[in-house]
Amino acid sequence: MSVTEMFSYIQGFLSADQDIREDIRKVVQTLEQTAREILTVLQSVHQPSGFKEIPSKCTKARELFCTVRTQIAELKTKFPMEQYYRFHEHWRFVLQRLAFLAAFVVYLESETLVKREEVAQILGIEVVREKGFHLDVEDYLAGVLIMASELSRLAVNSVTAGDYNRPLRISNFINELDSGFRLLNLKNDPLRKRYDGLKYDVKKIEEVVYDLSIRGLAKEPEAAGEK
Repeated sequence: MSVTEMFSYIQGFLSADQDIREDIRKVVQTLEQTAREILTVLQSVHQPSGFKEIPSKCTKARELFCTVRTQIAELKTKFPMEQYYRFHEHWRFVLQRLAFLAAFVVYLESETLVKREEVAQILGIEVVREKGFHLDVEDYLAGVLIMASELSRLAVNSVTAGDYNRPLRISNFINELDSGFRLLNLKNDPLRKRYDGLKYDVKKIEEVVYDLSIRGLAKEPEAAGEK
């Protein structure tokens, strides 16, 4: 093979790779749009009247996740599955956002931490790497940490809406979450930096709870099943 032929072959490889990446980007853009729509639906819970609408907003969000599953199914067709991590950078951010949105929906519905398997089910993807398009554990953890930040905002807005017990429940939940993350040896730099933000979320929620307590508005959270 001559030098010219060799470089022509390389150019063909590069062109094919660029075509794959362009196809992936187009589908990811539709995923990002759907993620924005879900976020818009869920953001309304922060409004004073939003707490009464939580069930209907969660139902609407779950309907939109049907669209997400369809879009991810299309994304799976755009690249060889064995090259998942080669192209992972293209959908990593939106997958983390979708993991956050799924976690937030589950929290609003049950005030529990969503499992990685449940997030994968909501998104229509796998948990085990060998089975194909999957939810990487670090993407799941990133989504959970984004949710923690959203819950700190919810704690503040709960007080504005006159719901003084919710911040205490959120505080207990976030403290348990923080304890869990302390057990992990995080070596992923972006994930570790995001975890550093959890400390500020814990502090922000503690300040809300302290303010409620000195005003005599805080009560002990009700036992599970009595909410």
